[in-house]
Amino acid sequence: MDIQPKKFKQEYETTFILLPDLPEGEHQQAVDKFVKMIQESTGTVHNIEHWGIRKLAYPIQRKTTGYYAFVEFQADPEFIAKLDQSYRYDDQVIRYLTVKLEKHAFEFNKKRRELGFGTRKEARVQNVK
Repeated sequence: MDIQPKKFKQEYETTFILLPDLPEGEHQQAVDKFVKMIQESTGTVHNIEHWGIRKLAYPIQRKTTGYYAFVEFQADPEFIAKLDQSYRYDDQVIRYLTVKLEKHAFEFNKKRRELGFGTRKEARVQNVK
């Protein structure tokens, strides 16, 4: 009898900042690349928000603005190391942060998506099902 430990998927959210001076459509392609990477690793994407170009708190690589994107997803814990590595080696990404969500934070995000509170008016929200 071979007993394998079960892999439990966990809830995560990731925010990353792309270079602001990319050609038109490149921001969307970069976000789609990371979303596709999550989906190919048997992850589930719950929400994608394009926050657009925002001012940075401090200059990064002599840039004062950046294109912000936010993704909520469910994935295996081993996948997060691969995602961080792809962020690190992508020249378009200037900063990133991936956070594991607790049960209450996941419920809050779910409620926020359904009721639409706390979202910026100009943010485009894509609910992925």
